[in-house]
Amino acid sequence: MALIRQTSPHTLGKNSTAQIMKLVLIALIPAIAAQLWFFGWGVIIQLLWCSLVALGAEAAILALRKRPLSFYLKDNSALVTAWLLALAIPAGSPLWLTLVGVSFAIVFGKQLYGGMGNNPFNPAMLGYVLLLISFPLEMTSWLAPQGAGIAQPSLMETLGVIFAGHSIDAWTMATPLDLVRENKSLTMAELWAENARLSGITGTDSLWINLAFLAGGLFMLKQKIISWHAPVAMLGSILVMSLLFWNGTGSESNGSPIFHLFTGATMMGAFFIVTDPVSGATSNKGRLIFGAGVGIITYVIRAWGGYPDGVAFATLLMNMAAPAIDYWTQPRTYGHRKPKRGMAKPE
Repeated sequence: MALIRQTSPHTLGKNSTAQIMKLVLIALIPAIAAQLWFFGWGVIIQLLWCSLVALGAEAAILALRKRPLSFYLKDNSALVTAWLLALAIPAGSPLWLTLVGVSFAIVFGKQLYGGMGNNPFNPAMLGYVLLLISFPLEMTSWLAPQGAGIAQPSLMETLGVIFAGHSIDAWTMATPLDLVRENKSLTMAELWAENARLSGITGTDSLWINLAFLAGGLFMLKQKIISWHAPVAMLGSILVMSLLFWNGTGSESNGSPIFHLFTGATMMGAFFIVTDPVSGATSNKGRLIFGAGVGIITYVIRAWGGYPDGVAFATLLMNMAAPAIDYWTQPRTYGHRKPKRGMAKPE
């Protein structure tokens, strides 16, 4: 009888990797439904295409590494990366754009370091940042949402945009974060009055999509697959920063605290990105520091940086700091005294 060697975990239970990833995919369903309502057929097409690319890229690298395909592909981690990236990229993006982003996320963000459990960076955010820096025009061409006064493309028109690369200029509109950042000459009241996408405290689509991600995050908290520390720290730091630097409703305003909490990728980042158990901090105190760092850097980039949203950049920067955070925040082992840090003093 042949001996089969297999990497950890060796014991399977209800909290297996595949089961946890399946729950994450279920938690993303409200956000998928919200994006589908506001941005149309491109969301579903993009999810299917990104899933196919992710599984194909993972299978190809596993074959090169001579690893068992079924064991690793069934853990659903590639699908989680694909879905997160698909929901972060503008709906209706051309096939080549998502092919580049998802392939890079799987190959260079995950498999290059040895696969799941070894990657120092969040793969989805690594792929997103590559696309944002390399193809800024395509990554900022968001379709106008339902109710913004611009007719959405039909299914056939969406297929033409995605598969044939037809122009989407007639259907695009700047995001709320972009509008606030680029229109410093207008007061908040004037900005809200002149732009159909801005309504209420945010844009209508931004509010509902962020609420959908929040609902998914609360589901994961209830299922105990994430802890509250990193999400609360990230949201709390964004709240504090936006309160400290909120200039009211004048032309120099960076937006209200509620605006920053319910626009952009705030809730997606808080519950689905900074809670990554591999690339984030591992101790509860470390998760608080990690989440707070992501929130602070996110706000700094939004208010004074060159990009409208900073969740992806902030996450990658804090991913680099995660090992140091873990080193200084590991809890004391029961029965042992607090370890001395640094070099021992000579006797």
